[in-house]
Amino acid sequence: MESAEKKYKNLKRIISEYGNLLVAFSGGVDSTFLLKTAKDVLGENVIAVSALSETYVREELETAKKMAEKIGVKHIIIESKEVDIPQFRENPPDRCYYCKYELFSLLKKIAAENGIRYVADGTNYNDVRNDHRPGMRAAQELGVVSPLYEAKLNKEEIRYLSKNIGLETWNKPEMACLSSRFPYGTDITREKLQTIDEAERFLRGLGFKQLRVRHHGDTARIEIEQESLKRFSDDNMRISVVDKFKSLGFKYVALDLEGYRRGSMN
Repeated sequence: MESAEKKYKNLKRIISEYGNLLVAFSGGVDSTFLLKTAKDVLGENVIAVSALSETYVREELETAKKMAEKIGVKHIIIESKEVDIPQFRENPPDRCYYCKYELFSLLKKIAAENGIRYVADGTNYNDVRNDHRPGMRAAQELGVVSPLYEAKLNKEEIRYLSKNIGLETWNKPEMACLSSRFPYGTDITREKLQTIDEAERFLRGLGFKQLRVRHHGDTARIEIEQESLKRFSDDNMRISVVDKFKSLGFKYVALDLEGYRRGSMN
């Protein structure tokens, strides 16, 4: 990918102009690639900050810890409490704005305490063009930079470059915060988030990779990759999933025949 290599050089130039950088680090494909590139360009003048919250998949924090250690950067873990924000909990269409404003405000404070001028997130070119992203408004209001977007790097290019530089996250499934599993207008509670987290962990334990469990009150709607739908023709598989989900409090368990697609609740 010649164009990806050119964009990669441009990304390094963009990052070099910051001088120092705090990276909002989830441990996903984009933020890991951004953190590694920032470390390569800025050396010790970069730190990573990850948030501990009920809205995030539990295993993701462990991945973030491991990757930050491998990359060799200072890694700070903070607690974000977006579930305590009434506007977030009520789950309006701009829910992500309140979440990101809370998170980025904390990151700006940490950056100032460490003498760092810029906070960066992992927004890529696809995110802006192909999805509903009210959180970007919070980033713009607080002056958070998005180097991957500025370099016009899309997801495919980031995966390609990540593989080239030896990042094990290059083929990691996309992971959005757990609040995206609820229809707008449905209250988000800690209990519901824990239920979704456990349901999705159970499915990942069965070998499913790209998936979502959407919470529709007493119904769980499972989205998995199209090629994995046929696995539910196995009676043992189907029964084990139904039994587990009912033990979590769901009355009905539905398999979405359209399969996983990004932003299906938007």
